[in-house]
Amino acid sequence: MKADNRGKVALVTGASKGIGQAIAERLAADGASIAVHYGEDAAGAAETVRRIEAAGGKAKAFSANVADAAGVKSLFGAVQAAFGRVDVVVNNAGINVAAAPIADTSEADFDRVMQINAKGVFLVMREAARCLAEDGRIVSIATTLSLTARPGFGAYAASKAAVEGLTRVLARELAGKRITVNAVAPGPVDTALFRKGKSEAQLQFSAGFSPLNRVGKPDEVASVVAFLAGPESSWMTGQVVRANGGWI
Repeated sequence: MKADNRGKVALVTGASKGIGQAIAERLAADGASIAVHYGEDAAGAAETVRRIEAAGGKAKAFSANVADAAGVKSLFGAVQAAFGRVDVVVNNAGINVAAAPIADTSEADFDRVMQINAKGVFLVMREAARCLAEDGRIVSIATTLSLTARPGFGAYAASKAAVEGLTRVLARELAGKRITVNAVAPGPVDTALFRKGKSEAQLQFSAGFSPLNRVGKPDEVASVVAFLAGPESSWMTGQVVRANGGWI
């Protein structure tokens, strides 16, 4: 079932590929105008815009470093200048580094993951809290790895655990404006980034985490985000929805 987001403006960070691209396309299909954010992949962002427009939607690409406060402020200003408002913010931009035990994780890798996945989410949330009008929606992408504690993913799990904490606090802070703040925590999702460097055996191993014996699809995560970004989720805030095929 599609959410009714006609007339709304949605900013989706990290929307040049994978889950972010699927979220942008889904929200556009639900009637929203889409601000397609990207960090470095201008070609991917242009493709997201092209796909949305080809389906009859409205979209425009915007570049910003989400870990830079001035850049995030400028991003929101540019979106408001282009579309007149921001109603929905989806915090999807994130990175990972090569899996390694905590004992072997470099300080540089830890800092890089935290800069984008934790600080970046904080900065986007902060600006959204300042800019969104009543009945707005903020949805962030977390991960099931923050609960499963799978070895090798310490930095990534820690950065996404911060997303969950920020989500719960901001939900209470914005409740008076009827702005809901939620997160979606996927399990393994079949994207080009997820497949990169993995053998077929490794892909099947990841599929085995779910009793459904498969990994998720980007549009399945996008459907959950679309619900939380729409009017029918008005009684949900401060929640982390674990869209992971029953992994945990």
